[in-house]
Amino acid sequence: MQSLIDNARTFAERADDLRPLADGQHPHVLFITCSDSRVVPALITGGSPGDLFELRTAGNVVPEYDEGRGFGETATIEFAVEVLEVKNIIVCGHSHCGGVNAILHPGAPSALPAVHKWLADTEPHDETRKATDFLDGDALTSAVQRHVEVQLERLKGHPSVAKRLEYGDLSLHGWFYAVGSGKVSVLDPQDGRFRPL
Repeated sequence: MQSLIDNARTFAERADDLRPLADGQHPHVLFITCSDSRVVPALITGGSPGDLFELRTAGNVVPEYDEGRGFGETATIEFAVEVLEVKNIIVCGHSHCGGVNAILHPGAPSALPAVHKWLADTEPHDETRKATDFLDGDALTSAVQRHVEVQLERLKGHPSVAKRLEYGDLSLHGWFYAVGSGKVSVLDPQDGRFRPL
């Protein structure tokens, strides 16, 4: 913890000129990914402060749109699309994902009740578990990649996203990040396979 404090204390001395960021943010990408500490969007993309609007959730889950409920994730998506007018949304899954692994191998709900409820309420388990039926690779990798596809479909059900997709000025992208190698692959929407970026 002390090293984090020391770096925060001296950040202003080391940072490039941040003054333009005080005038507002103008990211072109909403980057949706897992809360996993090994997944660092700016490190993966080479982004600088202000380049990416990030949404991080356990298992990079995008909840289905429900006008009767106020998910923070839904609010973030709506703000990014309606106010910031991002041009691209990336949903990035990753190898060794504990959230997707929990979907494949559910344990006792009482062990992690909030995680269990989050995954139960927001994830169509059968869709993710079907991954091994038609995708290459090991079961977890295939399930994570299928999970990314499911989240992309969920995004299309958000009114702000659906409207911009209809206008043709928003693009959705599925990525898979391999933690051990740093390799990124992208979903080919034509055949549902992930190919090197």
